[in-house]
Amino acid sequence: ISVSYQNDDDDYPVQAQDGSYYRSNSRANDDEGAHSDSTEGHDEDDEIYEGEYQGIPRNDSVEKADRQVDGVGQSQFRDMTQYEGERRKDQEELAQQYETILQECGHGRFQWTLYFVLGLALMADGVEIFVVGFVLPSAEKDMCLSEPNKGMLGLIVYLGMMVGAFVWGGLADRIGRRQTLLISLSINSVFAFFSSFVQGYSSFLFCRLLSGVGIGGSIPIVFSYYSEFLAQEKRGEHLSWLCMFWMIGGIYAAAMAWAIIPHYGWSFQMGSAYQFHSWRVFVLVCAFPAVAAIAALTTMPESPRFFLENGKHDEAWMILKQVHDTNMRAKGYPERVFSVSTARFTIRKNNNIKTETKVSIVHWTQIKCCLILGFQVWSNFLTVFNPEYRRITYMMMAVWFSMSFSYYGLTVWFPDMIKYLQKQEYSSRTKVFIKEKVEHVTFNFTLENQIHRNGEYFNNKFLNLKMKSMVFEDSMFEECYFEDITSSNTFFRNCTFISTLFYNTDLFKYRLINSKLINSTFLHNKEGCMLDFSDENNAYMIYFVSFLGTLAVLPGNIVSALLMDKIGRLRMLAGSSVISCVSCFFLSFGNSESAMIALLCLFGGISIASWNALDVLTVELYPSDKRTTAFGFLNALCKLAAVLGISIFQSFVGITKAVPILFASAALAVGSFLALKLPETRGQVLQ
Repeated sequence: ISVSYQNDDDDYPVQAQDGSYYRSNSRANDDEGAHSDSTEGHDEDDEIYEGEYQGIPRNDSVEKADRQVDGVGQSQFRDMTQYEGERRKDQEELAQQYETILQECGHGRFQWTLYFVLGLALMADGVEIFVVGFVLPSAEKDMCLSEPNKGMLGLIVYLGMMVGAFVWGGLADRIGRRQTLLISLSINSVFAFFSSFVQGYSSFLFCRLLSGVGIGGSIPIVFSYYSEFLAQEKRGEHLSWLCMFWMIGGIYAAAMAWAIIPHYGWSFQMGSAYQFHSWRVFVLVCAFPAVAAIAALTTMPESPRFFLENGKHDEAWMILKQVHDTNMRAKGYPERVFSVSTARFTIRKNNNIKTETKVSIVHWTQIKCCLILGFQVWSNFLTVFNPEYRRITYMMMAVWFSMSFSYYGLTVWFPDMIKYLQKQEYSSRTKVFIKEKVEHVTFNFTLENQIHRNGEYFNNKFLNLKMKSMVFEDSMFEECYFEDITSSNTFFRNCTFISTLFYNTDLFKYRLINSKLINSTFLHNKEGCMLDFSDENNAYMIYFVSFLGTLAVLPGNIVSALLMDKIGRLRMLAGSSVISCVSCFFLSFGNSESAMIALLCLFGGISIASWNALDVLTVELYPSDKRTTAFGFLNALCKLAAVLGISIFQSFVGITKAVPILFASAALAVGSFLALKLPETRGQVLQ
């Protein structure tokens, strides 16, 4: 590895690692046709190419050097251990030199611009988590969703994100961070857009699955991408600040749901086949952050570290110079020159992963190209289980799984418990009427939350009304008239209907349990879904609880950002996990709706610091050529743990609180213990 720097006043030689010298002459470089000393001695076959005046070797010379290294290695029969040792040494030297260059580029306008661009991509991930949960109370009626279908729709996004995290994370180490992120966000945007228009349950489920696959690449790529523009002393803090956008995404989703979904006037329909209600407008609006991220990302460059790892030294130098010049102009030093004029990096390629297939790839079919790329991604994934990284990978898997199992399990269990408490409180207000006798009365007002036993109703009219949670048992209706009735959770058990007419009602026969119909008629029954749904007013509570729970992580985000580089990643991760574990025991005191909301906010505000520390730690534990692959795999494992946690915790709603609390506490305790066994990365250069 060799580097030379420019000096504005004097020409001076700089000694490289191999003992050779490079002479820096800024005035000479400014003259047309001038060449750097690094090009001296080239034979006539070597051509001057754009960027060689910086002393950066062109790609074919790098490939020739790699082949020479491989040839020497084969002639000397070096074993793999020695080879890997030399490769690690090269990577360490590259990391040290790259850190020095980032220090000179400084931290300023370029990093802050990239911060907001990548923040939009992270915001899109936060929105995706909440979309389905917010639209279910409305979508279940349009699509006539049963409880199993609603459960599958809630989990399908996590399954899509699990696949997406693994696939896009692996591709980002092969084809680049920026390009992969653009592809993944585009897939998310397209299928999120389609999902707002499709009518059937199956097509909506498919679109949300692919939308989740697309957004799955956001987290592993965004953190890796941004970290490669940050110097060591800024990395922990600014990666933690970046996590704020996930919170902003949740707040955006809750606010849009609150503002859009209840406005049923924003809907239209084309006959009975096509309906576009307000919840579909909300789904469409939720795609905006991803679209904005795509537009902004097209103006940003690829990671220079990725280019250096792949021998594209000219491109890397130009991007680093852009970072330097952008920051210096913003700080009022436009005349300051980027002093790095030569950067030579030789990274020994692993013979098991052939990256030189690009030469002949144009002659192969697209299928073969995809197979080659898939093989490269899979081979690179297997390297995270090499002896060098095996212990770290297994421990990180355990920490990610335990954190995700407890966090997602509890955050979904909280709202379900709140619904259960609401249902219990609602049931406590049920009015019971026994042996009532009603004759010649017209009911044209809402009947709600009542039980009528052994009643007699003669010549009564029920006109243009809603029946909510009404139960009639062992009652008789004679010469009664029901017209334009809308019902939910309403049943007639062991009742008798004599000479009764039902006109334009949804009192389908499944609501008449063990009941007798004598000379009674149903005319023009309402069309639509024959299922009962929850009260629409509960939707406001869902938005409100999600809004508060998401907003509650703000203090945890601020604290973790300010302390991440001061106390270290491990202390932040283990400390926050322990406090979260302790806070779980307070859940046993949550016997009211307000108490559960407060505990949800407490748990979310504490646990977010653990997630921030875990994201930073994952970025810094793996080298550049494995970073997004490892991050994507761990994030996919996180989504799998989320699916398991949600499924297990939901099964105990209304049964017991002890088991979910015990599971969550045990998982957090194990995670905090294993976190202390990981190596601390504070103060280390990015591998």
